[in-house]
Amino acid sequence: MIFQQLFEPVSSTFTYLLGCQETGEAVLVDPVMPAWQRDLKAVNTLGLRLVMTIDTHIHADHITAASVLKREAGSRIAIPEPDALPCTDVPMREGVPLQVGGVRIDPMHTPGHTDNHFALVAGDRVFTGDALLIDGCGRTDFQSGDARALYDSVRGKLFSLPGETLVYPAHDYNGRRVSSIAQEKQRNPRLGGDRTVEEFVELMDNLGLPYPKFIDYAVPGNRRCGECPPDLPAHLREYCEEMAQSPQG
Repeated sequence: MIFQQLFEPVSSTFTYLLGCQETGEAVLVDPVMPAWQRDLKAVNTLGLRLVMTIDTHIHADHITAASVLKREAGSRIAIPEPDALPCTDVPMREGVPLQVGGVRIDPMHTPGHTDNHFALVAGDRVFTGDALLIDGCGRTDFQSGDARALYDSVRGKLFSLPGETLVYPAHDYNGRRVSSIAQEKQRNPRLGGDRTVEEFVELMDNLGLPYPKFIDYAVPGNRRCGECPPDLPAHLREYCEEMAQSPQG
């Protein structure tokens, strides 16, 4: 499998490129609007053809590039089936693999950050979206979030994967790029060790985090598979404008 990790600095989002060497087909996981040209260039530079984009959930902190990539490259849009978005080409459900050439991707329903959140298992790695971060996890205080559901998703599902499985999250804010299931089970300060569900719920209920500054634009835009509002305030335009820099993993 061809693999590349790309980083979008405005929302600190990782996008993942997976490609099949035999067929030349490729998929982008969680592509971000300001970086779509960079990501498509990465696909083309590797001699691949983008056939699918996958969003792990309806994001609150950035606009997906799914629609613009479909327009520019003809890729299909895979979205969690329970969201029932009209713009979905491939309804993603647990137990039904997504196939991109010889690359098999197994969707895993991991609710808690949002009610319809999915992680993606591909070979020896898992793309955990916002459910499980490196030494952390996604918030549970908006978009039908549920701390108990997230606890069950991470400890009951993700932590049941082999310990050597590589963990690739949707975000990191401290320059980290990869972890493992064994590492997160042992030392994740929110969900690892012997943390009980009651302790986790209390912790998540008292994070005191500010209201996400882009959520009121991101969620409706992402329910249309990536549409930037025309009335976006000046201080938020960087979320939809082309990236000035393109650091890559």
